Amino acid sequence: MKKFFLITLLCISANSFAQLIQFGPIVSSNITSILTDDYSSDSSGTSMGFGGFARVNLLMLYGQAEFGYAQSKFTVSETGIANTDYKLSGTEATIIVGFKIVPLGKLGNVRIFGGYNWKNYSNIDVNNNLNYIDIVKNNNSVLGGVGVDLWKFTLDYRYLAGVTDIDASGLKAKTAVSNISLGFKF
Repeated sequence: MKKFFLITLLCISANSFAQLIQFGPIVSSNITSILTDDYSSDSSGTSMGFGGFARVNLLMLYGQAEFGYAQSKFTVSETGIANTDYKLSGTEATIIVGFKIVPLGKLGNVRIFGGYNWKNYSNIDVNNNLNYIDIVKNNNSVLGGVGVDLWKFTLDYRYLAGVTDIDASGLKAKTAVSNISLGFKF
């Protein structure tokens, strides 16, 4: 009887722990723009990212950490000078705090969240040097978004507003990223 009671207690504890901490892989699609008045025009580019996440659930609140690899693409130009395409890629880390606004029981929930994102651009590709931006390798952003959890899947939309001026030459250029991500919770 003692063994049965101990096994039952361990199963209940494991189930409670599984609901408290969730983790899994995540893939994302990014649309990156540059916010600047120092270039005559800019255009957005689409790229991908991947990584992993860990989430701690506390009733209606949750905290989430992510680590991964992502790309950012964008184009800048100046009047009378050709376009310059940029492709920045590297590691990123994200910290999120959120609130579950619509609980859907065992099916999932609808969430809102905010947080901080740090990117380290370890690979910077430029197609020409006509509109060269001396890119700062570390980029900091604040973010906000909405998400939905359905069964084992998590789908998020987030907007990342760059805080760091990524142009080291003194011209103003900050990133603005729209991100859609899909994750799977183990």
